[in-house]
Amino acid sequence: MTRPKSKTPAEAASAETDAQNLVDRMRSGERRAIATVITELERLSPSAPPLLKAMQPHLGNALVVGFTGPPGAGKSTLVNSVIVQLRAQDLTIGVIAVDPSSPVSGGAILGDRIRMTAALDDEGVFMRSLASRGYLGGLSPAAVRVIDAFDAAGRDLILLETVGTGQSEIDVAEVADVRVVVLAPGLGDDIQAMKSGLLEIADILVVNKGDRPGAELTLHQLIGALSIRASSVGKVPVLKTTAITGEGVLELVQAMNTIGSDVKAEGAAVRRRRRARYLIARAAADIVAERVRHGGNEGLDTLSDQVLTGDLSPEAAAKKLLEHK
Repeated sequence: MTRPKSKTPAEAASAETDAQNLVDRMRSGERRAIATVITELERLSPSAPPLLKAMQPHLGNALVVGFTGPPGAGKSTLVNSVIVQLRAQDLTIGVIAVDPSSPVSGGAILGDRIRMTAALDDEGVFMRSLASRGYLGGLSPAAVRVIDAFDAAGRDLILLETVGTGQSEIDVAEVADVRVVVLAPGLGDDIQAMKSGLLEIADILVVNKGDRPGAELTLHQLIGALSIRASSVGKVPVLKTTAITGEGVLELVQAMNTIGSDVKAEGAAVRRRRRARYLIARAAADIVAERVRHGGNEGLDTLSDQVLTGDLSPEAAAKKLLEHK
């Protein structure tokens, strides 16, 4: 295996200068520069490390609000209505919409753009669609790097809408400062939320499509479910919205601002460290999965046989695998 050629000191200095110039242009509001930085970070190109370094002094100011929940709950339409309210307050916004990606090509449908019309032709809104890249938690590590790009660009809020895969979609809890779980009546979402752990990650619960039959019932079921949880979880606001008309969206934005103020009081370092831990955990999981997938390793085969015979549990085998140099 050949290692990538190391840069000379002059080449490294030139790369840092180019990165700094690009970040300066991005911070001045140049949309082309923002798009270029996001593309380089999403691809994790050779330009990404100097860009990440140049952005460091400008990180930690934006509030990251994650929207998650089962498919069909109307997350994209709700995010669009939230954008309208935030722009009325003259706040600048970065939007990351994570779409399902093809298991064959890795490409994404990018359908969220169709429903987020408030992001069109508005200099105060910049939207980027990302593919989930097969990550069952609804996010890929690229999303965290794009968050940093929007943060460094000076956006006041970053709205992150995840892929909507239901019970597995909890990665957003590690990445967002404020977690909004969106449900809808008539889809069995209330029961699924109680089972899937979505209640545990929610800072705000929203029953969207509030004009539909069963919306009030879903609302009361969620309030009842929260009442038997831990006291800290019981304080989660439960709101009803109709995103297509904007009803209840102002109350949602107010709740986001209130919770966001408390979260930001923790300090930027705490919030950014949480995202860094997520990246480390994801990278470690990918390394282990790659090692297991390829097999052909005598030590791994031995562990596999011990699991088959019952001499080792899968958990104990995984620990031994992690200890293996």
